[in-house]
Amino acid sequence: MVVCKPVSIKTANKYFSVRKVTRSLPSTALSFVEKVPQDAQNYHITAFNSGDGSSKSDNEPSSSKTIRDVHISMRLMEDFLDLAKENTEKELETCGILGACLEKGTLYMTTLIIPKQESASNSCQATNEEEVFKILNERSLYPVGWIHTHPSQSCFMSSVDLHTQYSYQAMIAEAFAIVLAPKDTSRSCGLFRLTDPEGMNILKNCHETGFHPHKEPDNGNPVYEHCSNVYKNSNLRFEIFDLR
Repeated sequence: MVVCKPVSIKTANKYFSVRKVTRSLPSTALSFVEKVPQDAQNYHITAFNSGDGSSKSDNEPSSSKTIRDVHISMRLMEDFLDLAKENTEKELETCGILGACLEKGTLYMTTLIIPKQESASNSCQATNEEEVFKILNERSLYPVGWIHTHPSQSCFMSSVDLHTQYSYQAMIAEAFAIVLAPKDTSRSCGLFRLTDPEGMNILKNCHETGFHPHKEPDNGNPVYEHCSNVYKNSNLRFEIFDLR
Protein backbone atom coordinates (compact mmCIF):
# COMPACT_ATOMS: atom_id res chain seq x y z
CA MET A 1 0.00 0.00 0.00
CA VAL A 2 1.03 3.63 -0.44
CA VAL A 3 1.53 5.74 2.66
CA CYS A 4 1.58 9.53 2.21
CA LYS A 5 3.31 11.47 4.96
CA PRO A 6 3.29 15.28 4.95
CA VAL A 7 6.63 16.95 5.69
CA SER A 8 6.92 20.68 6.37
CA ILE A 9 9.85 22.32 4.62
CA LYS A 10 10.62 26.01 5.03
CA THR A 11 11.79 28.18 2.14
CA ALA A 12 12.88 31.78 2.40
CA ASN A 13 9.30 33.02 2.65
CA LYS A 14 6.92 30.25 3.62
CA TYR A 15 6.33 26.62 4.57
CA PHE A 16 5.28 23.99 2.07
CA SER A 17 3.82 20.60 2.86
CA VAL A 18 5.64 17.93 0.86
CA ARG A 19 4.29 14.44 0.35
CA LYS A 20 6.71 11.65 1.13
CA VAL A 21 5.50 8.43 -0.46
CA THR A 22 6.65 5.11 0.90
CA ARG A 23 5.92 1.60 -0.34
CA SER A 24 4.87 -1.38 1.74
CA LEU A 25 5.76 -4.81 0.39
CA PRO A 26 4.67 -6.89 -1.34
CA SER A 27 4.26 -4.65 -4.38
CA THR A 28 4.87 -5.10 -8.09
CA ALA A 29 5.66 -1.42 -8.44
CA LEU A 30 8.95 0.02 -9.55
CA SER A 31 9.71 2.71 -7.00
CA PHE A 32 11.55 5.88 -7.98
CA VAL A 33 12.61 7.75 -4.86
CA GLU A 34 13.77 11.33 -4.44
CA LYS A 35 15.10 12.11 -0.96
CA VAL A 36 13.95 15.21 0.86
CA PRO A 37 17.04 17.45 1.04
CA GLN A 38 18.60 18.21 4.39
CA ASP A 39 19.13 21.80 3.32
CA ALA A 40 15.71 23.41 3.12
CA GLN A 41 16.96 25.91 0.55
CA ASN A 42 17.21 23.08 -1.98
CA TYR A 43 13.46 22.69 -1.91
CA HIS A 44 12.05 23.54 -5.33
CA ILE A 45 8.57 23.89 -6.79
CA THR A 46 7.91 25.38 -10.21
CA ALA A 47 4.84 25.77 -12.38
CA PHE A 48 4.71 24.88 -16.04
CA ASN A 49 5.05 27.65 -18.60
CA SER A 50 1.88 27.78 -20.67
CA GLY A 51 3.81 28.35 -23.87
CA ASP A 52 6.63 25.85 -24.20
CA GLY A 53 6.34 23.33 -21.38
CA SER A 54 9.36 24.73 -19.52
CA SER A 55 9.33 25.90 -15.92
CA LYS A 56 8.31 29.28 -14.60
CA SER A 57 8.38 30.68 -11.10
CA ASP A 58 4.91 32.25 -11.03
CA ASN A 59 1.57 30.69 -11.76
CA GLU A 60 -0.75 32.21 -14.37
CA PRO A 61 -4.51 32.49 -13.87
CA SER A 62 -6.66 30.15 -15.90
CA SER A 63 -9.69 31.23 -17.86
CA SER A 64 -11.55 28.27 -16.36
CA LYS A 65 -13.18 27.80 -12.98
CA THR A 66 -11.01 27.87 -9.87
CA ILE A 67 -9.46 24.45 -9.29
CA ARG A 68 -7.06 22.92 -6.78
CA ASP A 69 -3.30 22.85 -7.29
CA VAL A 70 -1.63 19.62 -8.41
CA HIS A 71 1.98 18.64 -7.67
CA ILE A 72 3.88 16.16 -9.85
CA SER A 73 7.42 14.86 -9.59
CA MET A 74 10.07 16.58 -11.68
CA ARG A 75 11.11 13.09 -12.83
CA LEU A 76 7.70 12.09 -14.17
CA MET A 77 8.19 13.00 -17.83
CA GLU A 78 11.74 11.68 -18.02
CA ASP A 79 10.84 8.35 -16.44
CA PHE A 80 7.77 7.94 -18.62
CA LEU A 81 9.80 8.59 -21.77
CA ASP A 82 12.24 5.88 -20.66
CA LEU A 83 9.36 3.43 -20.27
CA ALA A 84 7.96 4.45 -23.67
CA LYS A 85 11.32 4.35 -25.48
CA GLU A 86 10.78 1.04 -27.28
CA ASN A 87 7.39 2.14 -28.61
CA THR A 88 8.66 5.61 -29.46
CA GLU A 89 11.45 4.16 -31.60
CA LYS A 90 8.77 2.26 -33.52
CA GLU A 91 6.65 5.45 -33.72
CA LEU A 92 3.94 3.89 -31.56
CA GLU A 93 2.15 5.85 -28.86
CA THR A 94 2.35 4.92 -25.17
CA CYS A 95 -0.09 5.97 -22.45
CA GLY A 96 -0.22 5.98 -18.67
CA ILE A 97 -2.62 6.97 -15.88
CA LEU A 98 -1.74 9.31 -13.01
CA GLY A 99 -3.02 8.68 -9.49
CA ALA A 100 -2.95 11.33 -6.77
CA CYS A 101 -3.72 11.67 -3.08
CA LEU A 102 -5.37 14.75 -1.58
CA GLU A 103 -3.83 16.59 1.35
CA LYS A 104 -5.11 19.91 2.70
CA GLY A 105 -6.64 20.98 -0.59
CA THR A 106 -3.69 20.02 -2.80
CA LEU A 107 -3.43 16.95 -5.04
CA TYR A 108 -0.08 15.12 -5.04
CA MET A 109 0.59 12.71 -7.88
CA THR A 110 2.05 9.61 -6.24
CA THR A 111 1.43 6.83 -8.76
CA LEU A 112 2.04 6.27 -12.48
CA ILE A 113 0.27 3.25 -13.96
CA ILE A 114 1.23 1.91 -17.39
CA PRO A 115 -1.74 -0.27 -18.37
CA LYS A 116 -1.86 -3.05 -20.89
CA GLN A 117 -2.53 -1.22 -24.12
CA GLU A 118 -2.98 -1.35 -27.86
CA SER A 119 -0.70 1.15 -29.57
CA ALA A 120 -0.67 2.68 -33.03
CA SER A 121 1.17 5.59 -34.63
CA ASN A 122 -1.58 8.06 -33.79
CA SER A 123 -3.50 6.45 -30.94
CA CYS A 124 -3.20 4.35 -27.81
CA GLN A 125 -6.01 2.42 -26.14
CA ALA A 126 -5.74 1.08 -22.58
CA THR A 127 -7.03 -2.45 -22.04
CA ASN A 128 -7.76 -4.47 -18.89
CA GLU A 129 -8.73 -1.22 -17.19
CA GLU A 130 -10.03 -3.10 -14.17
CA GLU A 131 -6.36 -3.59 -13.18
CA VAL A 132 -5.89 0.18 -13.13
CA PHE A 133 -9.06 0.74 -11.10
CA LYS A 134 -7.92 -1.88 -8.59
CA ILE A 135 -4.65 -0.04 -7.93
CA LEU A 136 -6.38 3.33 -7.62
CA ASN A 137 -9.12 1.98 -5.34
CA GLU A 138 -6.75 0.06 -3.06
CA ARG A 139 -4.74 3.23 -2.48
CA SER A 140 -7.69 5.66 -2.38
CA LEU A 141 -6.16 7.65 -5.23
CA TYR A 142 -7.81 10.17 -7.52
CA PRO A 143 -7.40 9.60 -11.29
CA VAL A 144 -5.89 13.06 -11.64
CA GLY A 145 -4.82 12.71 -15.24
CA TRP A 146 -3.09 10.79 -17.98
CA ILE A 147 0.11 10.98 -19.98
CA HIS A 148 0.90 9.85 -23.51
CA THR A 149 3.41 10.27 -26.30
CA HIS A 150 3.16 11.69 -29.80
CA PRO A 151 6.22 9.92 -31.26
CA SER A 152 6.06 11.51 -34.72
CA GLN A 153 3.57 14.34 -34.27
CA SER A 154 3.60 17.78 -32.70
CA CYS A 155 2.53 18.60 -29.14
CA PHE A 156 -1.23 19.12 -29.25
CA MET A 157 -4.52 17.48 -28.28
CA SER A 158 -6.21 15.52 -31.06
CA SER A 159 -9.98 15.13 -31.18
CA VAL A 160 -9.61 11.62 -29.76
CA ASP A 161 -7.39 13.02 -26.98
CA LEU A 162 -10.05 15.61 -26.17
CA HIS A 163 -12.69 12.91 -25.69
CA THR A 164 -10.32 10.98 -23.43
CA GLN A 165 -9.62 14.13 -21.45
CA TYR A 166 -13.35 14.78 -21.08
CA SER A 167 -13.83 11.39 -19.43
CA TYR A 168 -11.17 12.25 -16.84
CA GLN A 169 -12.20 15.86 -16.28
CA ALA A 170 -15.85 14.85 -15.84
CA MET A 171 -14.72 12.75 -12.86
CA ILE A 172 -12.38 15.31 -11.29
CA ALA A 173 -12.13 18.96 -12.32
CA GLU A 174 -8.35 19.07 -11.83
CA ALA A 175 -7.67 16.23 -14.28
CA PHE A 176 -5.10 17.08 -16.94
CA ALA A 177 -3.34 15.51 -19.91
CA ILE A 178 0.41 15.44 -20.50
CA VAL A 179 1.52 15.17 -24.12
CA LEU A 180 5.16 14.32 -24.85
CA ALA A 181 6.28 14.95 -28.42
CA PRO A 182 10.03 14.22 -28.69
CA LYS A 183 10.23 15.34 -32.33
CA ASP A 184 8.48 18.67 -31.79
CA THR A 185 11.34 21.19 -31.74
CA SER A 186 9.11 24.07 -30.65
CA ARG A 187 7.45 22.36 -27.66
CA SER A 188 8.18 18.79 -26.65
CA CYS A 189 5.92 18.74 -23.58
CA GLY A 190 2.47 20.15 -22.93
CA LEU A 191 -0.01 19.98 -20.04
CA PHE A 192 -3.57 20.51 -21.18
CA ARG A 193 -7.14 20.56 -19.90
CA LEU A 194 -10.51 21.36 -21.41
CA THR A 195 -11.80 24.86 -20.79
CA ASP A 196 -14.68 24.83 -18.35
CA PRO A 197 -17.48 25.26 -19.14
CA GLU A 198 -16.86 25.93 -22.85
CA GLY A 199 -14.74 22.95 -23.87
CA MET A 200 -16.47 20.61 -21.45
CA ASN A 201 -19.88 21.44 -22.90
CA ILE A 202 -18.69 20.91 -26.48
CA LEU A 203 -17.23 17.48 -25.69
CA LYS A 204 -20.24 16.51 -23.58
CA ASN A 205 -22.52 17.09 -26.55
CA CYS A 206 -20.23 15.51 -29.16
CA HIS A 207 -21.08 11.91 -30.02
CA GLU A 208 -18.70 11.43 -32.93
CA THR A 209 -15.89 8.88 -32.78
CA GLY A 210 -12.50 8.68 -34.41
CA PHE A 211 -10.70 11.80 -35.61
CA HIS A 212 -13.07 14.70 -36.31
CA PRO A 213 -13.19 18.50 -35.91
CA HIS A 214 -14.78 20.29 -32.97
CA LYS A 215 -16.35 23.71 -33.28
CA GLU A 216 -14.85 26.59 -31.33
CA PRO A 217 -16.84 28.01 -28.40
CA ASP A 218 -19.12 30.90 -29.31
CA ASN A 219 -17.37 33.26 -26.88
CA GLY A 220 -14.03 32.90 -28.66
CA ASN A 221 -12.30 30.84 -25.96
CA PRO A 222 -10.43 27.69 -27.04
CA VAL A 223 -11.72 24.15 -26.53
CA TYR A 224 -8.66 23.33 -24.44
CA GLU A 225 -5.94 25.29 -22.69
CA HIS A 226 -2.56 24.96 -21.01
CA CYS A 227 -2.69 24.10 -17.31
CA SER A 228 -1.74 26.82 -14.86
CA ASN A 229 -2.34 24.87 -11.63
CA VAL A 230 0.20 22.04 -12.06
CA TYR A 231 3.55 22.31 -10.28
CA LYS A 232 6.75 20.30 -10.62
CA ASN A 233 7.92 19.34 -7.15
CA SER A 234 11.54 18.23 -6.76
CA ASN A 235 10.77 16.50 -3.44
CA LEU A 236 7.81 14.45 -4.60
CA ARG A 237 8.51 10.81 -5.31
CA PHE A 238 6.21 8.27 -6.89
CA GLU A 239 5.62 4.63 -7.76
CA ILE A 240 5.37 3.12 -11.21
CA PHE A 241 3.19 0.11 -11.97
CA ASP A 242 4.01 -1.25 -15.43
CA LEU A 243 1.22 -3.75 -16.17
CA ARG A 244 2.16 -4.48 -19.78
